[in-house]
Amino acid sequence: MNYELILKDLKPSQEEIDAVNKTTKKVINFINKTCKDEGINAEAKAVGSVAKNTWLSGKSDIDIFISFPTDTDIDFLKETGMELAYKTSNALNGKASEHYASHPYLTCDIDCFEVDIVPCYKINEGDSIISAVDRTILHTEYIKKNLSKKQEDEVLLLKRFMDAIGTYGSEFKTGGFAGYLCELLILKYGTFENTLRKAQYWRFHTMLDLEDFKTANNKIFKDDSLVFIDPTDKNRNVGAALRLERMVDFIVASRNFIAIVDDELSDDERMEKLIKFFKPLQKEHLLNRSNEEIAKYIVDLFKDRETQTLVVKFPIPEMSADALHPQLIKTVDSICEKLDMSEFSVFKYDYWTDEEKSVIFTIELNVFKQGKYYIHKGPKVWPKKAYDNFKLKWGDLLYPLDDFMVLRRERQFKTAKDFIIHILNLENIHIIKVGKNIKEAICNDYILLEIDEFLNDLDSQFDYNISNKNSEELAFDYLNSLDDFLNPGQYIKR
Repeated sequence: MNYELILKDLKPSQEEIDAVNKTTKKVINFINKTCKDEGINAEAKAVGSVAKNTWLSGKSDIDIFISFPTDTDIDFLKETGMELAYKTSNALNGKASEHYASHPYLTCDIDCFEVDIVPCYKINEGDSIISAVDRTILHTEYIKKNLSKKQEDEVLLLKRFMDAIGTYGSEFKTGGFAGYLCELLILKYGTFENTLRKAQYWRFHTMLDLEDFKTANNKIFKDDSLVFIDPTDKNRNVGAALRLERMVDFIVASRNFIAIVDDELSDDERMEKLIKFFKPLQKEHLLNRSNEEIAKYIVDLFKDRETQTLVVKFPIPEMSADALHPQLIKTVDSICEKLDMSEFSVFKYDYWTDEEKSVIFTIELNVFKQGKYYIHKGPKVWPKKAYDNFKLKWGDLLYPLDDFMVLRRERQFKTAKDFIIHILNLENIHIIKVGKNIKEAICNDYILLEIDEFLNDLDSQFDYNISNKNSEELAFDYLNSLDDFLNPGQYIKR
């Protein structure tokens, strides 16, 4: 199959390549000159997709790592690395914002490019890392050494395909395939199309090992969906961040794509179908509709399901997205687990966040209101001592049901809404597992509404702007997430 027509839109133009290379060189030269002038034992290098020629047109984020000798004090590395980053940003008229992963790094807007400047240790292949980012330079060198020019194009096809179906990106929010993992898959399988053909037959815990280290059976990987041994570190799984649902999405999308490739169609018909897998999903049912119209459409879909859907909205404290998403998942998972344990049957749930101001939990329930009483089950009738103790506590309220002693008790919470109100209180929040940074925010300043109430007052729910989106865009993002919630599987088929 010839993918040249698709690659035209994916490959950066020569003008874009020249501009990226110019800015990259300018940043590296400034840092290295400053290190030389100030006697700092460190060196700046380009890493990531720009350095490996595997970046998609329009996605030219530049990663510059400042590597220090391994005997450098960690506090010196952090402090000096950040000083160098700020000096670089200021000298090149950048706009800087500080972020934190395993240690601080700086993101700068320089020449209209996003440039990450990250301090790290210079390690050799097989060495133990000191900070989480130390392998990145080795990854870049490995790919540059082993990936052919032709395979760079195959990586672009795989990355764009994954991006369009919602499986690209190893950050916690997505839980998908990292760029480095995409590159390794092309090294393993040769081409984009062959990668999809092979992925059709993956199973849970599929194991791949380019360098034949024979460590894929390591017990530390036993719960990982996909095991791809890092060719620069035999004890690391490059696929560790890949969540099972993203792996499954990719497998199903691969099958859908290959079915079209192998179908008896004309070349034009086949290309017309395939090219849609490389473009953002066009939701025809949402196009040219106002937020109010979309909200009404979504309310009608929820009503048709004959469930009750509750919305919990609360503000979030200032924190990194990498720290935020795990805490949100932990909290909404726990709320829904406790609802199920209390016999309020959760049908489906999810969360949405703009990552700066607000979080919204969406919880859909099959059972949301219960009768006044429930059967409280005690011990079986056979062990007399257990029977006597239970009888001593409950007296004549007891009666046998099958071979258990039981009694009728009044429920504390007759509705799911009452239960949620009870646990979202500082005195009772210990009942659930809640993210430590969001504990006070969710208890002190939340709203709890049914979905139709919430969407009927959409303007007041999104009466704010954030750095890159206005209130209308934020409202649409949330509505779009609800459409995904109600219509799963849209992204993996075209």
